Amino acid sequence: METLIIIVAGVLVTSATYLILSQNLIRVILGTGVLTHAVHLLIMAMGGFSGNVVPIIGEKGNTYADALPQALILTSIVINFAVAAFFLVLAYQVYNRMNTDDLSKLRRYYHE
Repeated sequence: METLIIIVAGVLVTSATYLILSQNLIRVILGTGVLTHAVHLLIMAMGGFSGNVVPIIGEKGNTYADALPQALILTSIVINFAVAAFFLVLAYQVYNRMNTDDLSKLRRYYHE
């Protein structure tokens, strides 16, 4: 199962890299979101998530899951939501003022 999660994370990193290198501003924003989801999968795979144990030590005391990767992923999701909201508002304002979302045209824009 971990191998499958790592392969899916690799595919997500590949598609995120493609989106981030695009000239369209919205694709760059979507690429950063996809990249953070790939990192979430990698953290979950490295944390040894098996899906059948809880993060609380039970009566037996020999089977429990580490809660740190889950806490890191939850924190990262909240931060990613805030950054994505900021980027979307920024992209909206750039499009309203410059009438383009092409990054190559925005690089040549000089405000007078």
